[in-house]
Amino acid sequence: MSTNKPIPGMAGANFANAFDLSTLKKPTGEAVTPTHGKPVTQENLVADFVAKSKECVVILLAWSTRSAQAKEILETLGKLEIADKNTWLLGVVDIDTQPQVAQALQIKSVPVAIAIIGEQLLPLFESVPPADQVRLVINKLLELASQKGVGSAPEGPAEIPMEAEEEAAYAAMEKGDYKAAKLSYEAWLKRKPNEQVAVVGLAQVNLMLRIDGLDPVLSLKNAKDDDLTSQMMCADIEIATGNYEAAFDRLIKAVKSFSGDDRDKVKAHLISLFNLVDPTDPRLVKARSQLASALF
Repeated sequence: MSTNKPIPGMAGANFANAFDLSTLKKPTGEAVTPTHGKPVTQENLVADFVAKSKECVVILLAWSTRSAQAKEILETLGKLEIADKNTWLLGVVDIDTQPQVAQALQIKSVPVAIAIIGEQLLPLFESVPPADQVRLVINKLLELASQKGVGSAPEGPAEIPMEAEEEAAYAAMEKGDYKAAKLSYEAWLKRKPNEQVAVVGLAQVNLMLRIDGLDPVLSLKNAKDDDLTSQMMCADIEIATGNYEAAFDRLIKAVKSFSGDDRDKVKAHLISLFNLVDPTDPRLVKARSQLASALF
């Protein structure tokens, strides 16, 4: 079994989000059977997973019940395996009960995902990427494996089944019922606090509720620099119309101008707007840096 370099685009990003095993608390009870995937043990690693990689793509996820991030990515991978009709195999390494396997795979943090194709190991990610990014990674894996004569390329863009709250939120938004959509996203976050899709969805719905009924032209024209509510309202309008830089500049200026509770309020509002913009957008990167400078 040999180890290859990471596939371009599949590793090297957000590694800081993985948990070092040494920082996790020791387990307090018996290991919990994972909800998805086939458990990997020292006894079945070679026979059930390495050998199987000659027939189909195998993805191993190192996880621990002590890591909320590991549970989140396990849920995503499990749903994708089902959506792909088990054309690839998900193996789950419990680092608490299978330390020998973790050591053999040189796993030092969780969550970590590793692919095996034709007995060759390919590092995937050491983080919790968005579900759509995981979907793309698996598609690339299946295509690569197909080129090597292992399995077949993906037939089409199989989608992850939507959560019940997500379906309810979309249905409500189609009707223009943003209050109902907000309740659905809040219920989703209560059940899965780290669900990024729900975080973004809730931020979008809250934005729509805040600007509903406003006259954008008059609001921007009548804005007063010393009126915090007015400044936040204008920033909402600018974000909604795609004028991100103006919105960020406006609120960073307010962070510098106000103090105490007002300053905290505008900072929180600005951070909530950050959630609505692509993390790689240079305007957002610049604004985050400017906010840090304004605060310290």
